[in-house]
Amino acid sequence: MCVCCSSWRKIKHDLKSELTEASATGAILSIVAGVFMLYLVVSQIGEYRTLKSETQVMLDHYSHMNGGGMDDEDTLQINFNFSFPHLSCEYASVDATNFMGTHDAGIAARVSKIHLDKMGRQLGPHKDRKENKHSTDETAHEGEIKSVSLTTDNFELERKKHDIVIVNFFTPWCHWCQKLEPVWEKAAAKMFETHPGDERLILAKVDCTSDKAESLCTTHKIDAFPTIMVFRRDDPNGKELERYHGERTVDGIVGWSNELMKQIKSEVPKSRVIDSNKDGEKDSHNGVGCMVAGMLHVQKAPGGIIVQAISDGHEFNWATMDVSHSVNHLSFGPFLSETAWVVMPPDIAQAVGSLDDKKFTSEERVPTTHEHMVKVVKNLVEMPSSWGIAPVEAHGYVVHSNKIQRFAEVPTVRINYDILPIIVHVKATYESAYHFLTQLCAIIGGVFTVAGIVVATLEGGIASLTQKDSLGKLG
Repeated sequence: MCVCCSSWRKIKHDLKSELTEASATGAILSIVAGVFMLYLVVSQIGEYRTLKSETQVMLDHYSHMNGGGMDDEDTLQINFNFSFPHLSCEYASVDATNFMGTHDAGIAARVSKIHLDKMGRQLGPHKDRKENKHSTDETAHEGEIKSVSLTTDNFELERKKHDIVIVNFFTPWCHWCQKLEPVWEKAAAKMFETHPGDERLILAKVDCTSDKAESLCTTHKIDAFPTIMVFRRDDPNGKELERYHGERTVDGIVGWSNELMKQIKSEVPKSRVIDSNKDGEKDSHNGVGCMVAGMLHVQKAPGGIIVQAISDGHEFNWATMDVSHSVNHLSFGPFLSETAWVVMPPDIAQAVGSLDDKKFTSEERVPTTHEHMVKVVKNLVEMPSSWGIAPVEAHGYVVHSNKIQRFAEVPTVRINYDILPIIVHVKATYESAYHFLTQLCAIIGGVFTVAGIVVATLEGGIASLTQKDSLGKLG
């Protein structure tokens, strides 16, 4: 009679007691093996539920041209937010360039500017004037000079003598100062005629190249010429002063001065922000700094963003221009969702905003250009399909910042970026069920096998020693 073959043959139940026997060594090792096996199984289950990541570096295959024009694959979004405590919003300008030297390389640029006070607090959005009229009447002033020349010696005396002193800080070599000079003298004469004998408000001027007045310009941080500032007798020392940003015409300056005179006479509430012609455009404000924020779309090619002082009505003093700044935010690519920030690996999340919340300062009276060299890399983070989360695209970057000190050059802030044509692909996965089950079988079988070998070795050794002892061979 043929019995079917079996891979696992078993001992008859009534023969187990005759063929096997319990031992203390086997019992102890069984307990140890069981505990060890349980530890390995629990560890393997934890490993099975742990995310593992694989990183690959690939070439970014994007087309530079599409039917003769650029598409979304060819451009990259740049998001920035900088605070300049010493650069007025009136002068702050953002320019984008590329490696070909093309300016205004930012496509669909959106830039906003907010006035900051000396403490860095936001005062309100900056509004560019629709049309700047600068010194339309350039005929020479005839008659007596009514503006007062101020120096270090008589400045405080004149300030305490009058309720308000409106000061024109100028230099003889400044083109715009030369055009303003006859307008300023005519405005001073007209104010004298309008308010005869009333010296509560006067128009004055300071030559910043004069040895007797240079320290005044340094003290009040005059970095653009001409600069028109208001000094009130009741202002404490260190008080932030308002500036005139209106039209440089006789009517414009006189109209603004009359608004200040109304404040002296208590005809209107005292205010540091004046719209003298009621056109909705402020002629003065007391902001000394500027927060510049925006979004640009640029070509995926080396380029740069330049923040600098530009004006069609001022000459700048390179020796005192201070572009110290704080980088509130700088990132590349679309804004990331909260989910993307949660699932993103910490090292990539840190690289996405490498410059965030960093400050860069210039030495006093040393013209300093700040240059940030940025290398941008695209990261693609892919989570397990069971999560139902679309792959996350995040552009991280590394940056090296330099200070460049050049005399006779107006300081700027430059962000030079280079977008590397590579993708760092990070794929997060769980261990497969096949691998998990294989590991479990290996653990169980391996522990049983090793434990059996150890038991056999120990019992064989003990039996040998016992036999030798009974024969008296152990001494």
